[in-house]
Amino acid sequence: MITIAAHGITYIEPLDGSCEWYWGTDYIHGDLYEAEELYRAHHPVNSNCLIFVHYPDGRVVEPIKGKPGQYFGRPISCDEKIQILLVDFPQSTIRIFQYNDAANQTIEIATLPVAAVENCYNLLLRRYPLMLTRHANDGKFQIVWPETVEIEIEEPETFFDRKGDQLYFSKWHEEPEYREEIVVRKYPTGEITEIIPGSWTRMPNGQIWILQ
Repeated sequence: MITIAAHGITYIEPLDGSCEWYWGTDYIHGDLYEAEELYRAHHPVNSNCLIFVHYPDGRVVEPIKGKPGQYFGRPISCDEKIQILLVDFPQSTIRIFQYNDAANQTIEIATLPVAAVENCYNLLLRRYPLMLTRHANDGKFQIVWPETVEIEIEEPETFFDRKGDQLYFSKWHEEPEYREEIVVRKYPTGEITEIIPGSWTRMPNGQIWILQ
């Protein structure tokens, strides 16, 4: 058994895109969108704690300590570096950081105004390449950074991956019986180029398995 100094965090999960990192947060105000709603309602917002645990040794790192009014979103791994999403509500900024464990270095790679998005609902880091996306409830998928692109999609499509100029969405149907398919759309037009029957599962190394 290994005792992990997890800062009181009781649950960790695999970091998307990595075979050697897990991550956890204390969700002090729920997820990022819920923290934003509290702030807009003029309630005080304390930062959640975001930690990463290295497998198999159990080493814990906390690249950034949030300040009052700041809140972390869901992190990912891209190009063997940890990518961190942080929203600073008092400063009205969305900030993206990159943690390089080999160099023990954290750098800020992008800063955006909060006004770049309607709200932080489904505001997520994705890849490849690294990008910041938002999936609204109005049938639109948005790439917020590094490009600005908006694509009309059908409900209930859910974005899950990008490979160059191919965007992959998962879609399910209930009639006449339940089934799932993968909708491939061309970037940046959103034109459907292929529909693949089956459901997708992302493996720890980032590989996608299609279950048919």
